Amino acid sequence: MMKITQSTLDKIERILDEAEYIVRYERGNFQSGYCILEQKKVVVLNKFLQLEGRINTLIDIVPQLRIVPEALSPEVKKIYDDVVAAAHQLNEEQ
Repeated sequence: MMKITQSTLDKIERILDEAEYIVRYERGNFQSGYCILEQKKVVVLNKFLQLEGRINTLIDIVPQLRIVPEALSPEVKKIYDDVVAAAHQLNEEQ
């Protein structure tokens, strides 16, 4: 499991940044706490989510996005692999 720290959130956001996605924190009526605009490569999260909610939501989102792992820098690809593994582990627990 990934640690719940600002550093972890920053690392996950780097994955999206390198994959050319924009992460925005906005107010809105999100059923799940987030919205993905795939065509525009924008991920919108509920700005009222606490740090743990933001991290867990991004862990859920990242595997759903069209990210080419080979296009990521080696450091960010490792983080990507960790996020995908964490998402897989969460899905198995549910």
